[in-house]
Amino acid sequence: MNTNNKFMLYLPAISAESNNNISIISADVRKDATYFAHYITRDKRLVPQIEKTYATVEYASFIDIAQKFITEFQLNHASKFVVAVPGPVISGKSEPLRLPWKLDAEEIKQQTGISQVYLINDLEASAYGLGNDDEKCFQTIHHSENVVPGNIAVLAPGAGLGEAGLYWDGKFMRPFATEGGHSEFSPRTNDEVEFYQFLQKIYGIVTWESVLSTEGLFNIYRYVRDVKQQQQPEWLTREIENNNFTDAIIKGALESRDRICNVTIDTFMLFLAREANNLVLKLKATGGLYLSGEIPVMLQKYLNKDDFYKNFIVSDKMESLLRDIPIYLVRDTKTIIQGAALYAAFSGE
Repeated sequence: MNTNNKFMLYLPAISAESNNNISIISADVRKDATYFAHYITRDKRLVPQIEKTYATVEYASFIDIAQKFITEFQLNHASKFVVAVPGPVISGKSEPLRLPWKLDAEEIKQQTGISQVYLINDLEASAYGLGNDDEKCFQTIHHSENVVPGNIAVLAPGAGLGEAGLYWDGKFMRPFATEGGHSEFSPRTNDEVEFYQFLQKIYGIVTWESVLSTEGLFNIYRYVRDVKQQQQPEWLTREIENNNFTDAIIKGALESRDRICNVTIDTFMLFLAREANNLVLKLKATGGLYLSGEIPVMLQKYLNKDDFYKNFIVSDKMESLLRDIPIYLVRDTKTIIQGAALYAAFSGE
């Protein structure tokens, strides 16, 4: 993983000798699984050593998982410990809605004995993680000959809807977190108003995360099935009962197995283009849009269709700006854990 890349991340401590040959533990905490990795820094690079995955729900606290990883691989000597969490980080603390416990950097420091502990939002970590990737990790969805150096937008629908940016200061890219996925969803057409009303009865406040996430994908499906009266096939009923909805609906659409699958995915892709448009405009992300997260990777075929780009550039006055935005799919599934480690290694002392 070479940090010398086209992103020019702002890593002010990358040349500090004190950050060479140090041991770093990185964790990516999610609702179902918590991922751990151990890295050594060497010649301004992160060198991976160990990776391990744990079932989040089997542990009473994050400390319990952390201590198990540290003990199992004898990592008490680690210099730094960084944790990427799916929620806002305020003053070294986080209470992610999708996790069963709170996280506190000071508590982790006391319990593990590691002197430098960091909490970072998972999408901010993912933005840093782009700096670990080479060209083969990106698939071009739309190429532009008129790219203007500038901010970058990162949009990642998965268990939730992650949104982040990289601010271009004229020399470096500086990643930052947002909670844009929790901004309110706005319908445009009569059908979308009907969809909004369907979700409003369930949630009260309808956010983009209620539409663009694994739960959001199921919400679209329920609307297509229950309001638009599309028949649910028996094979899909079995998949839903086996908690395999996301994989099944996407595979069903890719194979054109049943109309309800294609309608669901087409609707999801329309909304994905719409929110990508929103994020790019709000960040003035002339440097590009990067689609990350588990769902876009599964929908590569749909992203390559003209429909996604055509829906992305729809605007009242900004089509000329949107038309020149390059769009990429991030195929690397480890950007969060690697980016968190890069942040801990080189962003400060």
